[in-house]
Amino acid sequence: MSIEYDYHHLHHVKEQSKSRHTLWITLILTAFFTIVEIVGGVLSNSLALLSDSAHMISDVIALGLSMIAIHLATRQPNARFTFGFLRFEIIASFLNGLALCVIALGIFIEGIQRILNPQPIQLGLMLVIASIGFIVNLVLTLVLHHSVKEEDNLNVKSALWHFFGDLLSSVGVIVSSIVIYYTGLLWFDPMISMVIGGIIFTGGAKIIKESYLILMESVPEQFNLDEIRSVIGQVEGVEDVHEMHLWSVSTDHYSLSAHVFINPNIQPFCVILAINETLKSKYGIEHSTIQIEHADINPHGEYGKQFLKHQRQVRT
Repeated sequence: MSIEYDYHHLHHVKEQSKSRHTLWITLILTAFFTIVEIVGGVLSNSLALLSDSAHMISDVIALGLSMIAIHLATRQPNARFTFGFLRFEIIASFLNGLALCVIALGIFIEGIQRILNPQPIQLGLMLVIASIGFIVNLVLTLVLHHSVKEEDNLNVKSALWHFFGDLLSSVGVIVSSIVIYYTGLLWFDPMISMVIGGIIFTGGAKIIKESYLILMESVPEQFNLDEIRSVIGQVEGVEDVHEMHLWSVSTDHYSLSAHVFINPNIQPFCVILAINETLKSKYGIEHSTIQIEHADINPHGEYGKQFLKHQRQVRT
């Protein structure tokens, strides 16, 4: 006989059709233009163009991870993965951000070598491919930006940073080709690539930080833990709130757990219901686990002793 698992407090799945559709379009266009840019970068011998193509290879990998994450997010939780597969979205985002930073460092190192040893560049081919890249990246950046506004997804955000970096890369390559054409300064090409690398690294670091904080189950930045503790403490019947944790399973999926001492004259089920409704209505936290405790029964060491001492003083 199969076992049914009830996770009714929170939907542990994401049906993000807009994000899925957007990423498919983005992946196909990116894969095609990546091939074009690699060939163009090799033929023109432009580091700025090659650095952009290397970045676009990371885009293809990142988009592939994002597609896997969105697919896994639709799977229901089971006896082993009780939170479902939402967390893979964060893991994929962390890897994407890490890839951005590694690529940026590689571009920076190669840029220094090219500045020390300038190499000839075919400016015409470089400019044509960069111009096509600018149009493609502009369209994809706008599409991803629109998707992020409709559905909050860290993977799509990381993809947006990838293509924002690509858009700037295309602008940089165009500017570089024009400057070199009129001035003959070959070192301008690797210098532009290093600026692009710095921008790419900034975006990657931002994604790494955001995904790292979720993986470490830190309190989401939009919440104030002390304020929430105070609000729970104001619920009728609640006398103390402790052992409270608040974390993100994924973007927009929050969980809270807390232990509370309550007035023994109040029906505990009513207290739990009131706390859950308060968290849902005031903070949008739908998945909360509240444990009712009694300081005389449940051992709490010195904390419990001080609480009981305080309660006796209040009642006398």
